[in-house]
Amino acid sequence: MKFFDQVLKKYKMGLFSSMFKSNEVENEKPNINWVALNEMSQLDEIISLSSSKAVLIFKHSTRCGISSMVLKNFENEYNLPDSEIELYFLDLLSYREISNEITLRFNVLHQSPQVLVVYKEQVIYHDSHNQISVEAIKKALNF
Repeated sequence: MKFFDQVLKKYKMGLFSSMFKSNEVENEKPNINWVALNEMSQLDEIISLSSSKAVLIFKHSTRCGISSMVLKNFENEYNLPDSEIELYFLDLLSYREISNEITLRFNVLHQSPQVLVVYKEQVIYHDSHNQISVEAIKKALNF
């Protein structure tokens, strides 16, 4: 019986180690330079900046599992150079009025999660939920 207990203990330790190791890898976040979108005046800055550089706005609901999954997938997939695009992150629960203003200014119906890419003062790409794709963004930007 002792032998069986030792084997079981090693199996459990190995199982727990691999579980924790995979969690550590999952918790590593890609290095994305998000700019927090938390002031209405930043929308004017975004429009102005978009004259010379693409600007992405990621609208995220911090209480939504789907939004969290889409954000994680986006961050894992993301590989655009910082010199080509500026990234803004909007916490919808804290700044819903900014999201409402985005709807008015860009004439894009609110969704969550949602990505908009603004270039030359126009939305050139927008999508939501599982349709959000770095490859689609690259295509919209001719990368």
